[in-house]
Amino acid sequence: MAERLSARAVIALVTDDFAPLPAPAAGPHGLGPDGPLGWEGYDDARARAAARTGEEESVVCGRAVIGGTAAVVLAFEFGFLGGSLGERTGDRLEAAYTYAREHRLPVVPLVATGGSRMQEGMRALVQLQRVARQSALTRAAGLPQIAVLRDPTTGGGWATLGAGADVVLALPGAQVGFAGSRVRPPDADPAAYTAQAQVAAGAADALVRPEELRETLARWLSLLTWRSPEPAPPPHALGAGAGLPATGWEAVTRARSPERPRAEAYLDAYFTRRAAISGDRCGGTDPGMLCGFGEHGGRTVAYAAQNGTAIRPAGYRTATRLVRLAGRLGFPVLTLVDTPGAANDAEAERQGAGGAIADLFRAVATARTPVTTLVIGEGGSGGALALAAPGNTWATPDSYFSVIAPELAAAILKRPEHQVRATAGQLRLRPQDLVELGMVRGVVGAAHSG
Repeated sequence: MAERLSARAVIALVTDDFAPLPAPAAGPHGLGPDGPLGWEGYDDARARAAARTGEEESVVCGRAVIGGTAAVVLAFEFGFLGGSLGERTGDRLEAAYTYAREHRLPVVPLVATGGSRMQEGMRALVQLQRVARQSALTRAAGLPQIAVLRDPTTGGGWATLGAGADVVLALPGAQVGFAGSRVRPPDADPAAYTAQAQVAAGAADALVRPEELRETLARWLSLLTWRSPEPAPPPHALGAGAGLPATGWEAVTRARSPERPRAEAYLDAYFTRRAAISGDRCGGTDPGMLCGFGEHGGRTVAYAAQNGTAIRPAGYRTATRLVRLAGRLGFPVLTLVDTPGAANDAEAERQGAGGAIADLFRAVATARTPVTTLVIGEGGSGGALALAAPGNTWATPDSYFSVIAPELAAAILKRPEHQVRATAGQLRLRPQDLVELGMVRGVVGAAHSG
């Protein structure tokens, strides 16, 4: 279990400066003694919670500076009635989100809550709709939301402030799940309701230790507030001094070489710093698709990079999430193509491969910001093309792009194995062929043409 820090303690842990926002005046809720339900003892429970925590409500909202970037912080106090959301909590959250939009500031929810407050019944539950609307308005305004999941993050707080954020970080050992510990089935596996499980399932991006939280938030806030509308330039080719391939089969063998630089090498060379997102928010992750944001030439560029493996549906969905997030926040996108194709096993079909690829095609085709693509290895059919930018795709000398792998093309055409190499030539898949065909704009870092 993660250490349960108070709201003020976690604020001190992650911020350089913090100024609380004034509490909004109580709305026309008509709260009588013991709240809207007349729940006996509710007023006394609130008074004890206030005396114990020093807070007037379950959330502390304020303007903060984190690593030099201003933001609005929403820190939950679990010691105040389990960090539960009531109407006055909703008042504070709505006012804080409104302030963030008015001042063009990102929002950082530091979540620790058991969910809606029982003592206020449905008046408390509908605060989730209110919070969801504020989050949606902030999203539409192009402002990033970076959530930190503390212990515990359950119920509606997880389903709105946590899972609804653009980037979701979690403290190791934190209890995270829609169902709290007292309402789960008795035979439920407790390991499924942890921060580690949510990261593994693609519902959260990363685990961050408390001592690294300030630095991590500072990096994310800096990257996600550094906008530029200009397209990302394609990276330089790495390890491509041998020039262009003489034959189609040479292009294929060079692209498949284990010595060829992969996506990680290109990302490391291109970005001075970067931060990764992970997961499709639908229950899956794919290490074959690397996504995130990085700094290049003093500005932020989003990236989605295939890592040389067959891409699974979760990988395509994660890339789609990245492209759409970049468009909403105003960042150009760099994509790196390197895959033999989409995963084609039965499990991939059950996970919705066709729909995931189709959605990525749509996301790239309708991207709100410029997309630049570099083919760095294998360009295997539609599974690779889904990540490629129409009209702004480049290639390295040790890459190829083909309608289908030459071995599969020969099999479909019922050709014997010894004709695979000739088939590769007929497919005109070399980088220089792709330029002549108008499929790519150019070959980066080519020593000579041929």
